Amino acid sequence: MLSKFRTGLFILLSICITVQAQDDKKIRLFIIGNSFSQNAATFLPQLAEEGGMELELGRAELGGCSLERHWKLAESGEKAYKGKSLREMLADGRWDIVTIQQYSLLSGDPNTYEPYARKLVELIRSLQPGAKIFIHQIWAYRNDAKAFGKIKGDERAKNAEEMHRHVRAAYHKAAAELGLTIIPTGDAFRAMDASRKWHYNKDTTYSFDAPQAGRLPDQTNSLHVGYIWREGKLAFDANHANTAGCYLGSLVWYRTLLGGKVKKVKFKPETVSAPMAKKFRQVVAKL
Repeated sequence: MLSKFRTGLFILLSICITVQAQDDKKIRLFIIGNSFSQNAATFLPQLAEEGGMELELGRAELGGCSLERHWKLAESGEKAYKGKSLREMLADGRWDIVTIQQYSLLSGDPNTYEPYARKLVELIRSLQPGAKIFIHQIWAYRNDAKAFGKIKGDERAKNAEEMHRHVRAAYHKAAAELGLTIIPTGDAFRAMDASRKWHYNKDTTYSFDAPQAGRLPDQTNSLHVGYIWREGKLAFDANHANTAGCYLGSLVWYRTLLGGKVKKVKFKPETVSAPMAKKFRQVVAKL
């Protein structure tokens, strides 16, 4: 009788251990951000799958949403995230990783981070004490943007390089003060733009004043959406990442958040050339 009891107990313990092991393989990542975090995490599920990881994403992302707005929504309890409040989403089970970021326009001005970043971090730590919190350092706008991000009040950066410097400094300041780990996506973008071979150059032969319908300028090596035809008009987006930029960002997230070995990654979007994908992997591996 005792032998049967021990056998049954052993089987029960084995089942419990197996279930726990299966649960431990799943990584739950909660993103508090905006369109830039949407861009950067675009291909993270594919990369995680290739790396043999089970990834679950929770997303509290609103276009153009700043740290201030996220905090005020959390404070008010407004159900602004597809019918749920930020507090409700954060409290849903156990999150292993939580990310925050500033709105790109304000990212270069450190005065816009506080007290909102601190309050959000305090909320996260109160609801998810076991989670590791990262802050996503976004990228600068494309070098031919009509205007760049703010660096002090209404003062704007004069070019992409200056925007990157201020953005990087502001994120590092916040990370140091709040004890967060940086996701250095902006550094990866800058490394590509600083490369003589992979630098994007504006097409000086294109007629921007009188564009031919359906025809686009040469945008080789661009990591941003840039010029597109929309509803019969030539539109311009120097801020958001295109497919290549999204892939680069996802590689950074994969390495930083999940410990992925980017040099061994085989997945790439079809529109990203093999040489560019190889360069991305080299850049990210050095971050």
